Amino acid sequence: MSGGGTETPVGCEAALGGGSKKRDSLGTAGSAHLIIKDLGEIHSRLLDHRPVIQGETRYFVKEFEEKRGLREMRVLENLKNMIHETNEHTLPKCRDTMRDNLSQVLQRLQAANDSVCRLQQREQERKKIHSDHLVASEKQHTLQWD
Repeated sequence: MSGGGTETPVGCEAALGGGSKKRDSLGTAGSAHLIIKDLGEIHSRLLDHRPVIQGETRYFVKEFEEKRGLREMRVLENLKNMIHETNEHTLPKCRDTMRDNLSQVLQRLQAANDSVCRLQQREQERKKIHSDHLVASEKQHTLQWD
């Protein structure tokens, strides 16, 4: 319009053949877009391992929790069996042994206590005799000095 040449409307460019370049660039742009999209998919399938890793991680955690739960169940079952065994067999044996031996131990303790009481009594008698002897000896010495 402002130039000196003849101007053709934009719609006429397509009719004259000038639009073939534009059409080719649009065609290659579309195919380039598809190629880029395909490359993105290939890249995500080959190099992006996040979905696979996430799935494997979830599977591992699930298996670990199941095994852990089974292991804990086995431990609890073993504890239950041990408690049952203790209540049914070990404790009654211990009670019977204590009943049998407790009277014997009690007799021994009573005998030891009696022996200790006799020893204390003898010691007190000796101390009394010794103190009486000292008092008598002291009186005798005081009489001799007088």
